Amino acid sequence: MAEAERIIGTPDTPDDGGEQSAAAQAAGVTGASVADVRDSSAERSRRGRRIAVLFAVAVFAYALDLVSKMIVVAKLEHHEPIKLIGDWLEFNAIRNPGAAFGFGQAFTIIFTLIAAAVIVVIIRLARKLYSLPWAIALGLLLGGALGNLTDRIFRSPGVFQGEVVDFIAPKGFAVFNLADSAIVCGGILIVLLSFRGLDPDGTVHKD
Repeated sequence: MAEAERIIGTPDTPDDGGEQSAAAQAAGVTGASVADVRDSSAERSRRGRRIAVLFAVAVFAYALDLVSKMIVVAKLEHHEPIKLIGDWLEFNAIRNPGAAFGFGQAFTIIFTLIAAAVIVVIIRLARKLYSLPWAIALGLLLGGALGNLTDRIFRSPGVFQGEVVDFIAPKGFAVFNLADSAIVCGGILIVLLSFRGLDPDGTVHKD
């Protein structure tokens, strides 16, 4: 009888093991899914912080440029230049129909369209942004482009033909503004990041 009971009861053992194995596999799949969700959530949070940095830098650069131009137009335009460091540096308000530093004065509309295109590209690129240095660089570019584009749209002689307010005048150099400075600083930072092989998505390439 004992042998018969042992024979009859034998099939129960592999069934229990199979159930435990299936449960373990299910738990493993569930654990992997939870880990994937956590990783995805962490990546989204990281990207969100980088995008926030980009727009914070852009807003700061844009606001600084806008306020400085308002002060220059109200207090300095049509007045004598203000000397800061002898003849080496002065504030001298001028209207510039060209690009940064006074180049290309016959192509105001073209530079306006280029500035608008740069803004669109930066906003699209922000969707893949995971690098903090790139966020700062793109923020400077965005803020500077918005600053000069605002002049192009709202200042005389007309929409998309407006002249940019420039006022920083080093000796022997073109007159520029804070938006130009932000664009140049952002561009230099992007060149340095590219030489180091750091991409906007945070990956590093060696080529």
